[in-house]
Formats: sequence, C-alpha cells, structure tokens
Amino acid sequence: MPEHISRKELKQDKIKETIEHGAEAVLSHGQFAGIVIAVALAVVIGYTGWHFYIDRQTAQSSVAFDAAVKAYQGRVAGATNLNPPDPNEPTYPDEKARAQDALSKFTKLADSYSSTNPGKLARYYAALCLEDLERQSQALEELKKISGSSDKELAAMAQYQMAIIYARTGKPDDAAKLLRALADKPSVLVPRPLALLELARALRDSNPKEAANIYQQIKKEFPDTNIAEQADRGLDSISPKS
Repeated sequence: MPEHISRKELKQDKIKETIEHGAEAVLSHGQFAGIVIAVALAVVIGYTGWHFYIDRQTAQSSVAFDAAVKAYQGRVAGATNLNPPDPNEPTYPDEKARAQDALSKFTKLADSYSSTNPGKLARYYAALCLEDLERQSQALEELKKISGSSDKELAAMAQYQMAIIYARTGKPDDAAKLLRALADKPSVLVPRPLALLELARALRDSNPKEAANIYQQIKKEFPDTNIAEQADRGLDSISPKS
C-alpha cells in the first residue's frame, strides 16, 4: 500500500464507505419494517380470530340460553294455562322438576360460557332456580358473587333479588339496607320506584309506620302511575296497624 493516498483516492474511499453504510441502513430499516409489518399482521389476525371466537361463543351460548329459559318457563302438568299448548314447550310433572332441569341447564351454560353475556345472565337465573327449590343459602351465595359484577345492571338485579330473599326469610333490616341503596342509585332494570315499593313491602310488618311513609313518598314522586296504585293498595293493607 502506498504511503501517500491521493485526495482523489481518499474521496473515492469516502464515497464507497458512505454507500456501504447507506446500504446497511436501508437493509436494517427494511428488516425492522418487515418485523413491524409481521407483528401488525399477527395482531390483526389475532384480533380477527379472537372476535370470531367470541362471536361464535356468544352465538352458541345464546342458543343454550334460549333452551334454558324454555325450561325455566316450561309447562307444569295439570297447571291452568290460557294459552294453547306449544308442542316444543317442555312439560314437567311439578314445579320442582321444572326448576331442577332449568338449574342444570343454566349452571352448565354459565360454566361453559362464563365470559359471554348469556353465560353471565345464566348465573343469575341459576340463583333464581335455587330459590325456587328453596335452597336460599345457595341462592344468596351465588347472588352475592354476581352483585360485585362490573355489569352494573346485572349487579343491581342480583342485589334486588337478595333483598327479596332477605325479606322472605325474616331479615327485613338486611333487605331494607339493600333496597335503600338501590333506590338512591337506581338502574335501568331496577328503577327507583320499584326499589321503593319493595322497600315498603319489606318493612310493612316490622315497621308499618315507615312503610306507610314510603308508600306516600312513592305516590308523591310518581303520581298517576301503576306504582302509585300499588302504593295505595299497600297503604290500605297496613292502615289498621299504623
């Protein structure tokens, strides 16, 4: 190698070096872009696949939910029914058999499709079946779990049903606590007048004076409604005691 490199040769070497570095940069950038595209495609494919999976799960759970509801509303042999019989409607020897079959169907649905809306609602209906079977402790246990749901409507329904069970099992104070909270923070499925009406019913025997005040409150807040008419009937039922 000559001891001295001409300025022309040095310039040529710099140009060559620049081109080589530029090629490496383009290649590196191209590889990075390829990785980004691959990741993006994977995300899109995964997102599409997940939605397909969820849609399929929801569709399957909806079919199962319809079957469970048919069982829950099934015909009891010998029961009076004004509507003509439906050949596709299940028939049961008694209410206990109907509740047991519906419970089995709702529980299986809730366990198999817990992440879907029908699956979550099935858990609530399973609790109702437990109540119909007079298994109140188990029903309350299930309803308490649902009452903490992120779905505010479903949680409100569970709390309302818990209050119903408390009132029926001689715990009016526990029922009243839940119903007051629901009345103060009503939801679409458990509106304020419904919560107040049930609150008055829960207190009718243990605290008739407060129950009467709540009935009056309902009439004042919701005049000329069916709820107000029910409040009138409630007042009539407790007037001898208050």
